[in-house]
Amino acid sequence: MSATAAPSAAASRLTPSPVAQVGELARRSLVRVVRQPALIAPGLILPLFMLAVNSNGLSAATRIRDFPTDDYFTFALAIAFMQAAVFAATIGGTDLAEDIRTGFMNRLSLTPVPETALLIGQLGGVVAITLLQSVVFVLVGVVGGADLKAGAAGAVVLVLLSVLTAAGFGAIGLVAALRTGSGEAVQGQGLLLFILLFFSSMSLPRDLIEADWFRTLATWNPISYLIEGMRSLIVTGWDARALALGFAFAVLILAGALAYAAFLMAGRIQRT
Repeated sequence: MSATAAPSAAASRLTPSPVAQVGELARRSLVRVVRQPALIAPGLILPLFMLAVNSNGLSAATRIRDFPTDDYFTFALAIAFMQAAVFAATIGGTDLAEDIRTGFMNRLSLTPVPETALLIGQLGGVVAITLLQSVVFVLVGVVGGADLKAGAAGAVVLVLLSVLTAAGFGAIGLVAALRTGSGEAVQGQGLLLFILLFFSSMSLPRDLIEADWFRTLATWNPISYLIEGMRSLIVTGWDARALALGFAFAVLILAGALAYAAFLMAGRIQRT
């Protein structure tokens, strides 16, 4: 073995595997999020507050013919999961924007960490916090009297779909951070996502929306299918079509946002 080959082999053994790199970056992301309660609290408190307000203020909607349930609290429970997922865009993007501002991204150019590992690891805090929030929402739903038609197994699938959706929106936050390098811009994007949430089947099933223009917007809005996938487990049971569409859109959003973020990341980090 040559003298140059030995140091190269030693360096290879010392370089962490991609899985280890993602794990360490995910741990860092989780620690940063936990240290910022202002990022966690809105995604937990606001959805529960809106759930209480909507379940009381819109309860008359259950008297509409063909409304899927006689309890609006049960119908509105899915909105809490969706709102928490939208907040995930701010959580993931704000931390990455801070890394750009402080120069951490530039220092990464001196390490062998792949761009994809950095992006996936950056979502570690988003996934962990959304998992916690989703479990809380399930417990609140059970205590509040919501009848989860899909049962305990459906509750697990509901949490998984919620976490996958949050990861997708968190990846959208990464895109915003890489495009602008500004935490304020990331937060502004969060407001746009909430507007999209409003123009969905959040408050009524799409087939019961009387305004044609609103029903058309809700039909073209991917958020409608994410909500309907979650809601089906609570209100209907095992609806294969709703679940397939919900998971499909969640995966498409996550994959598309990560691919675009990786493209933008290549312009941010120049390997030496």
